[in-house]
Amino acid sequence: MQIPYFPEANHPLVKALFHHSDQELLTLCQNYLDQGRYFTAIFCRYSPIVYTLISHGARSPVQADYLFAQTWRHIFHELRGLDLRTRPDSPVATSLQNWLINMTAYCINQIEAPPVEQINYSLQSAPVPLWCYLEQALSNLSPSLRLMVVMSQTFHWSESRIAAYLQAEGEQATPSQVKASLQQGYKNLEMAIPPDIREIYFTEAGDNLPLAIAPQ
Repeated sequence: MQIPYFPEANHPLVKALFHHSDQELLTLCQNYLDQGRYFTAIFCRYSPIVYTLISHGARSPVQADYLFAQTWRHIFHELRGLDLRTRPDSPVATSLQNWLINMTAYCINQIEAPPVEQINYSLQSAPVPLWCYLEQALSNLSPSLRLMVVMSQTFHWSESRIAAYLQAEGEQATPSQVKASLQQGYKNLEMAIPPDIREIYFTEAGDNLPLAIAPQ
């Protein structure tokens, strides 16, 4: 399978970090959680290795893309607590590359890709770093607002259908109230994404958040 091209690697915010060592990028990623460029730089540096490892066992490019995204989501969360320095029980320091290879092998063994027809994901439409921060932003919404946003964007429910569902659950909601809540939810969601991630991926005003095609 051909390794995908990731245009974010050529963005000035990301290119400016290429001279940093792995340890420097890791430290910056951990110290500046409100910025996404450092994780994106790590992603761009090691995506070819991760994708190559995954593609060997995937039965189709669609499943490879799905597993690739799921693997990087796991890496995204694990990176924040990663310590590559030597410890008394491990006198030899682990390199970031070796750790990523081990994490990829773990995910290959633990994550089962669904059938191709059940996968609704596109690397081009939902770049992995953007998706990771989008998912993080979603988790910060209130449960009711998150539910409405997911119903609208992932399942394409109308405002009337969402209101009817909420009413069936005992909540007072009209289509106009749902519409207003959704508008606020989208605004909150976008603002919760790090500004540098928005700059890297939202090249034009009005770009839509790729909720509908995020891996489930």
